[in-house]
Amino acid sequence: MNNRPAPRSAQIPTLTAMEAHRAIQSGAVLVDVREPDEWRAGHATAALHLPLAQLSRHVADLPADREIIVICRSGRRSASAAVLLTGLGLHASNLTGGMTAWTAAGLPIVTDPGRLGPSADTIDVPPACDDHQHSSSW
Repeated sequence: MNNRPAPRSAQIPTLTAMEAHRAIQSGAVLVDVREPDEWRAGHATAALHLPLAQLSRHVADLPADREIIVICRSGRRSASAAVLLTGLGLHASNLTGGMTAWTAAGLPIVTDPGRLGPSADTIDVPPACDDHQHSSSW
């Protein structure tokens, strides 16, 4: 029998792409922690871009009073980011399956420089997301 404690990431809430989409429409903030080339290839329309390597330097830029949903390509980097953010006192969740799941669910994406992606639809972007919606650097 394995008596090791569960990894910290097991304590982080996870959301499906559709759950995340509904949460964003209700005011949650979606943070994309992928690298700039991944971001340019296509990202959720409401996402803020904050690569994982820069996350700890910009935690103060994130709203402490809103849910933070973290996304990457598959969910691994975003799980690490959600652990970090939760450890710093923010309410963070990991989007299971990342952009792969987001795209598979037919949710809206955009490619830089602002071209709607193949799954593009309309989405209500929470006002706090407008400032950095398509920012590729902080």
